[in-house]
Amino acid sequence: MGNQDKSAFRGIPIVQSGQKYRTEAGFSAIKNGIKARRDAPELVVGNKPKWLRARMPAGEVFSEVRKTVREHRLSTVCEESMCPNIGECWNHGTATIMVMGSVCTRACRFCAVDTGNPKGWLDHEEPLNTAKAVQLMGLRYVVITSVDRDDLPDGGAAHYAEVVRAIKRLNPDTAVEALTPDFNGVLEHVELVVDSGLEVFAQNVETVERLTHPVRDPRAGYQQTIDVLSHAKKFRPQVLTKTSLMLGLGEKDHEIMEAMDDLREAKVDVLTLGQYLRPTPNHLPIERYVTPEEFEAYRREGLDKGFLEVVAGPLVRSSYRADRVLQKNNVGIAV
Repeated sequence: MGNQDKSAFRGIPIVQSGQKYRTEAGFSAIKNGIKARRDAPELVVGNKPKWLRARMPAGEVFSEVRKTVREHRLSTVCEESMCPNIGECWNHGTATIMVMGSVCTRACRFCAVDTGNPKGWLDHEEPLNTAKAVQLMGLRYVVITSVDRDDLPDGGAAHYAEVVRAIKRLNPDTAVEALTPDFNGVLEHVELVVDSGLEVFAQNVETVERLTHPVRDPRAGYQQTIDVLSHAKKFRPQVLTKTSLMLGLGEKDHEIMEAMDDLREAKVDVLTLGQYLRPTPNHLPIERYVTPEEFEAYRREGLDKGFLEVVAGPLVRSSYRADRVLQKNNVGIAV
């Protein structure tokens, strides 16, 4: 379902990418996160390499998951971030649910999630609704992610932790991965989430150190993310830690290797590598298309450096087939 269709379905007036609109909760937001610019380079379609072609989402299981998402007022990063793997993941009974709303307080230049200031708004029924949805979908593994909520004193950590606890109460056999904000680097807030009963704690470094700005919002930071991941591992060593790098933004090979070294020093267990795809003309341009063979070479380098698993491929996203990541077979991706 396209962005404009989703907005219409939710009762939000149809707006163009980069334009401001008013949400159902009454605050302003910018569609797809980045304001429209008259001088924005044109978004060229139809010239992507053949290995970047994803199947259109369809199937009975996909339809049932989408129905459950709608009925329980859930946001999924699968839809909000225009993920190309939505059909594959939903048909395999895995999903990434986005909590604390679909409007982020940050405006990273790679991300298509809407941005604005929710002014403290939260859906206090969300933990139970999310748990019920996981039960109805019969998920064995669920990824819970969220927008950044810098408008909340704890960045939403307590709410996040309650979502995980609610899922575990209703679905004790379901594994939970939390792909979290950085909570502004406040480690006690990180601990709230890590201590909620989850199996995997993830926070994405997104890109190499040199490109962190302008790729990420100024409030995000390369070292801040690494410190969060490092502390999570020290606080609960049995919890797996995970992060993701997008490639194709202008990074050099030696910078990718340096990022891997920094992450291994922080004891990060799992790394995912995927191709950056420009979501709208207002976002950063693609500097290169990384071939499947190059992704496989990066994967081997990461495994040699000691990661438990490196999932690498053009269409890989941080939560792609997360339930299979510890099978140590690149989740079945063929070069």
